[in-house]
Amino acid sequence: MPNKLEIKWLSALEEQDYPAAMSYLSLLYDKKTARVFVDKLKRAALVEFKSKDIFRASGLSLLGISNSHVNKDRKKIETGQKLSPLLLVRVEGKVVIADGYHRLCAVYSFDGDALIPCKIV
Repeated sequence: MPNKLEIKWLSALEEQDYPAAMSYLSLLYDKKTARVFVDKLKRAALVEFKSKDIFRASGLSLLGISNSHVNKDRKKIETGQKLSPLLLVRVEGKVVIADGYHRLCAVYSFDGDALIPCKIV
């Protein structure tokens, strides 16, 4: 069973998270729709969800710790560095992880019940 470490979070998103969300959402939706989602995310309040519930709602698979981005975020957790919250979009009965998939995988590898701060629209 993986060790449970205290996972620390930033109180606000990092500025690069919004362009990353825009880039990803632009692959799924036209630019106008992606921009509307990002603008709403910027104004949304932070809420918390369990990591296991975000995975279930997204329908995505867990990336292993051998993934370089997941490994980088795991090292941040192990050294007590703060992670940026996730950006989530509700679409047609599921959740799209607009930004933070690797952070979610890293957190889940330590604690499936960990509460993750998110912005969701």
